[in-house]
Amino acid sequence: MHPGVVNSWIRSPDEAIRLISEHTITPAADFTVGAELEWLVVRNSLPAHRVSVGEISRALGVYAPNGNGRSAPFPCGSTLTLEPGGQVELSSAPAPSASAVIDALTTDSTVLRACLAHESLELVSAAADTVRAPRRILDAPRYRAMERAFDRHGPAGRVMMTNTAAAQVCVSAGTSMEDAAQRWSMLNEAGPALLAAFASSPRVAGGMPGRWESQRMRSWFALDPQRTALPAGCGATDEYARWALTVPLMCVRRNGDCWDAPPGLTLGDWIDTGGNSNELGMLPTLYPTADDVLYHLSTLFPPVRPRGYFEVRYLDQQPGSQWRAAVAVVSTLAQSASTVSACREIVAGTSHLWHEAARFGMRHPELRSTAEELLTLAASCAATPVLSDLISEYHGYKQRLSMATAPTVRTPQRGEL
Repeated sequence: MHPGVVNSWIRSPDEAIRLISEHTITPAADFTVGAELEWLVVRNSLPAHRVSVGEISRALGVYAPNGNGRSAPFPCGSTLTLEPGGQVELSSAPAPSASAVIDALTTDSTVLRACLAHESLELVSAAADTVRAPRRILDAPRYRAMERAFDRHGPAGRVMMTNTAAAQVCVSAGTSMEDAAQRWSMLNEAGPALLAAFASSPRVAGGMPGRWESQRMRSWFALDPQRTALPAGCGATDEYARWALTVPLMCVRRNGDCWDAPPGLTLGDWIDTGGNSNELGMLPTLYPTADDVLYHLSTLFPPVRPRGYFEVRYLDQQPGSQWRAAVAVVSTLAQSASTVSACREIVAGTSHLWHEAARFGMRHPELRSTAEELLTLAASCAATPVLSDLISEYHGYKQRLSMATAPTVRTPQRGEL
C-alpha cells in the first residue's frame, strides 16, 4: 500500500478523485530524472528459445527479483524486475541529472550482462522480438488476468506483454502545480514527434501485418484503447482521476489465483454500485479500498503516466547504447520552464499525430521536421557538452536512416491498427 494511505472504503467518486489526484503529482524543489530500460533476454546458442524464469533467476543470483518482484539494488542503485515474456527491466534510482542516470545505468547494466553471461544468456537491445512467438513465462495472477483482458481486443496485448521493450524516462513533476501542468502538457504534446524520432521496431514476431516504424507502440494503441489513450487535453490531476474512473478494471486482487475482473466494469461502476451483491458477485468486497483504487492506477497505460513524477512511456528501446540519447533528450526538454515553453511551440502542429508517428516515424514529413527541431533544441540546451554530443550524434543517425526510405504517407484507417 502507498505510504500514508489509510485502507478505508472508497464510497463515492469524489473520494476516489481526491485520492487519485493526491498521488498523481508531487511538487519537488529540485529537478530529478530517472530511467527504466527493458531488454530482451536470449540464450546465445539458441536465439529462438524462450528463456525460462528459472534460467534467468539462476543467472541473476543475488540480483534475482524477490517475493515483491524487485531485486536487491545493483552497485549504482538500480533495481531489476522481470516482465511477462522474460524481458528484464532495470530501473535507475532518481538522480539530479541525465548524466548521473546514464552513468548509473551503464555501470549497472554491465553488471547485469556479466551475471547473465555465467548462464550463456545475453541482453538484446531492441524494442521488439523478431524471432520468437509471443509467449508469457510469468504465471502471476496479475499477468494471467491481464492476458485474458487484453485477449478480448485481439493479439496485440500478448505481443506487447512478451515481445516488446521500452526505454522509459521519468522526470519530476515540477516545483509547483502550475509548473507541473506545463511540463505534463509538453510531455504529452511532444509525444508523437518524440515517438517518431525514437521509433525502432519495424518488425515484431506475432504482430499484425504491415510495416509500422514502431510495432511496439502499435501494439499499445490496439490492445485496449480505453486504457492507453487519454482524452485530448486531459490534465494530470482531477481530469486524470475522472478518466481513471471510466477505465474498466483489468484485474482485482483476491486471496486466490484468479484476479479476473467482470468484463467492462469500471472503477466508477464498482464505487457507484457498492452494496449490490448481485452485480458485484465477482468482486471480493462491496466497495473498493483506497489500496484498490491506487492499484487500479498501476493498470492504466497512457503515453505519459503521472505517478507523483511523470513517466514517459512512448519511447522504443534503442539499438546498442542509444537509449542514452532518449534520456538526454527528454530530461533536457523538461528541465526548465524555458525549454518546456519552446518545446510546446515547436510541437503545436503535430501533437495529435500519434498513429502516424508509430506507423511512419521519421518518414512522415511534418513529424520529421518537428522531431528535428526538438532534437536541435535539446542539443543546444543540454546541460553538458557530452549530453549535447549524444543528442547530436543520434540526430545525425536518424537523419541518415530516414533518408533511406521515401516518405510515403497515408493516414491509417479504422481497423488498420
